[in-house]
Amino acid sequence: MIESNQGLSKTLTPLLLWGLGVGYVISGMYVGWNLGLEQGGTLGLGIATFFSIIMYTAFSFSYSELACAIPKAGGAFDYAYRALGKDVAFVTGLAQIIEFVFAPPAIAIGIGTYLNLEFPQINITTAAIVVYILFTALNIYGVKAAAAFELFITVLAVGELLLFAGVTLPHFQAVNLTRNSFPHGWSGAFASMPFAIWFFLGIEGVANVAEETINPQRDILKGFGWAILTLVVLCVLTFIASVGVSGWEAIVYKAPGVTSDSPLPMAMGHVVSPDNVLYKMLVGVGIFGLIASFHGLILASGRATYEFGKIGFAPRFLGEISPRFLTPANALIFNTLIGIGALLAGKTDQIITFSVLGALMLYIVSMVSILRLRKIEPDLVRPFKVPFFPVTPVIALIIAVVSLIAMVRYNLRLSGLFFAIILVAYTIFKALKSISKDHDQ
Repeated sequence: MIESNQGLSKTLTPLLLWGLGVGYVISGMYVGWNLGLEQGGTLGLGIATFFSIIMYTAFSFSYSELACAIPKAGGAFDYAYRALGKDVAFVTGLAQIIEFVFAPPAIAIGIGTYLNLEFPQINITTAAIVVYILFTALNIYGVKAAAAFELFITVLAVGELLLFAGVTLPHFQAVNLTRNSFPHGWSGAFASMPFAIWFFLGIEGVANVAEETINPQRDILKGFGWAILTLVVLCVLTFIASVGVSGWEAIVYKAPGVTSDSPLPMAMGHVVSPDNVLYKMLVGVGIFGLIASFHGLILASGRATYEFGKIGFAPRFLGEISPRFLTPANALIFNTLIGIGALLAGKTDQIITFSVLGALMLYIVSMVSILRLRKIEPDLVRPFKVPFFPVTPVIALIIAVVSLIAMVRYNLRLSGLFFAIILVAYTIFKALKSISKDHDQ
């Protein structure tokens, strides 16, 4: 594949951006979040989710300012490069790639699990690998087709969550929210933080398609704003409806000591029979919800890796655009190979935690970047300015820092691996840059 002189095609509208923003995240309502209940119980995960909502609301409006002022496919990488220099940008870009590349394997496992519920003869891992290959191919084919498909399945997934709430809420009992609601106290609330963040992880991916948006200065804000509002409403409904049916243990454990990757079907199973059409619809459309996020994050990760390669912070072939499809095909294929390796090697909770570590580092640097850019570039054209500056980005920054500290405290081994990867990659980056500089001289 040769590099094209053409840029990424501009085809995305506000509605497609909303579909991408919600689609990136909506799988967090269907799978993964319930694992936080094992740590925090209803109250512990509820507290963590409350602060996650505050963080993501403040972050989304702050990030919108950056995305509108600097509409580049690299997202946080480009913002850090401009505000804090290439070294911080390298670390930020790598953290962003880790977030976007390691989130899809967890979702792929969820897709395989939902398929296995309906068709027990289907192997979960095999199904996960097949969907990886199919949706990588779709993203290579073209962003408009990919975004249009994302919008379609996102609407279905949102509708199914509303239907799930409508079926389960009539059976809601407040006592189910209060029973064993704080099993490990405040330490459990902190330990559940990755799974509260998982409810919203990926929303920032909207910024990574800024170069493909028809009018980024206007449309990105609309995409972010409506997406975060939609997600907050769905998060609250899903949380209350799922736990309120039969308590948090009923949507965590499928057998004693064995956790489940399908909380919504488990909750629905306490209301209707597995043979009921509503249960089968939940499983069927739930797969679409998982695919929406899976597909959207593949799109975002491709753009993040592409930008890294384009600027020379990764092998140059990753920054090449397919001359036929005008999409970052090499980056997409590379990310898929990493993702398949992750789903073969790790458990769902471990993959989620690893992805969230990358996300939190991205959030922290991005909020520092907006504060720095306001100081060093006061005349930068900002079509949208975050309300209540600097309070809004500072709130997001504080919650992100506390969350990162808590994650390191309760996930020492995974955190050590994460920071070791960052350190080794940065050391190689500096060494190669030094060699290149000496060669030029």
